[in-house]
Amino acid sequence: MSIRQKISSRLMHRLNVRFLVIGLLVNFTAQLFAHDQVPGQPQKGPIVIRGATIHRVDQPVIQRGEILFNEGKIIAVGEKVTVPPGAVEIMAEGQHVYPGLIESMTDLGLREIVAVEETDDRTEFGRENPNARAWVAVNPDSELIPVARAGGVLVAMTAPRGPWMRGQSAVLQLDGWTVDDMAILAPAGLFVDWSAVHSRDDDDQRRREERERKLKDFDKLILQTRLYQDERDALTEGFSTNVRLESLLPLINGKMPLIVHADLQSEIESAVTYAVSQGLSIVIYGGYDAEKCAALLKQHQVPVIIGSTYRLPMRRDDAYDAAYTLPSRLQKAGIHFAIGGPGAGGPGGAASARNLPYHAAVAVAFGLSEPDALRAVTLSAAEILQIDQQLGSLTPGKDATLLIVTGNLLETESNVIDAYIQGRQVDLGSRHKMLNQKYQKKYSQRQSR
Repeated sequence: MSIRQKISSRLMHRLNVRFLVIGLLVNFTAQLFAHDQVPGQPQKGPIVIRGATIHRVDQPVIQRGEILFNEGKIIAVGEKVTVPPGAVEIMAEGQHVYPGLIESMTDLGLREIVAVEETDDRTEFGRENPNARAWVAVNPDSELIPVARAGGVLVAMTAPRGPWMRGQSAVLQLDGWTVDDMAILAPAGLFVDWSAVHSRDDDDQRRREERERKLKDFDKLILQTRLYQDERDALTEGFSTNVRLESLLPLINGKMPLIVHADLQSEIESAVTYAVSQGLSIVIYGGYDAEKCAALLKQHQVPVIIGSTYRLPMRRDDAYDAAYTLPSRLQKAGIHFAIGGPGAGGPGGAASARNLPYHAAVAVAFGLSEPDALRAVTLSAAEILQIDQQLGSLTPGKDATLLIVTGNLLETESNVIDAYIQGRQVDLGSRHKMLNQKYQKKYSQRQSR
């Protein structure tokens, strides 16, 4: 064998070893960050739940009622419903039926372990990413999805994060082999961090200049999109598609809202004023000072997604319970709102989606009525996300996306014991439950020695 052949043989051997190692690492990583739950099978026949307390949300509670669903849709709800032959009967006396909870802002599916860069797909490179589509990066096998599902969250709007123009969000149902299976509404909104636009320090000349530059860039982008649409409509041939501007057509046509992360009064007022001047639909996420902007928000019918009730006061002189009482104060002010979790990039983020019912429970403890709190994580969230014709309440004709719970869903003692997404029974197992069972066995074995 010649020297050249020997060198070539050694190189090929090293490459093969490297590819083997890489393959093993990829396989290991996939197993490490993939859950074992299998997506539910399509509904094969009618199912009726009997004897449960049914929380319809859009109608009064039925204390001992029945709910019938078939082919993924709710057929009938009432004290007594007509059941077709061959229907599967679920006796649920003493239990409660709720619509699946809707987490209206999260990064669920986009991050697994923040410290492991390869599992964190929340942020796109660059400061302006209007055409970045968060849902294409969602991992359907995320370990955090079954955890959220076991807590009652069956639908979520997942959104990217970033320093300014973050990208487009999507509403997903938390069951499916692929993102296409999960997508309910994509895109659902253009997510922008308005604190990066509106300077919190008006005395800082540099920040004022940066703010003006960003607003001019936004103006220019919207103008370019409108001119692009005019050209697109006028030309029948020879038209060159611009992917960036194409993605913004739903925004300028009112089919997709501008979702603005804004907490301070000055930020909220600035964002609403800008959206109105451009003729854009807008949703406020965060909304810490929304009560102070009540007149403006009601005038322009701007809804608010409250960014968590689990947060500290933003100012030293705020009341200790400012975040806890915000839902009840917005209710009294007549502002349309939903309650969300920490949201995209917030503390806990995707890992805390399972706590959504307890964010609503805190609002109840600090002045909001229980029916209004339940509405804030179901029907109100669906209305703000523009999916209320499909989800948010136990109404005939809507998706059979619902929960069976041992007690009051807003109480920590209650457990979700069964769940359906579009009529498909979903697996409520999770890594949390698996570890709990594992270590119960460990300690029982040790004690029996």
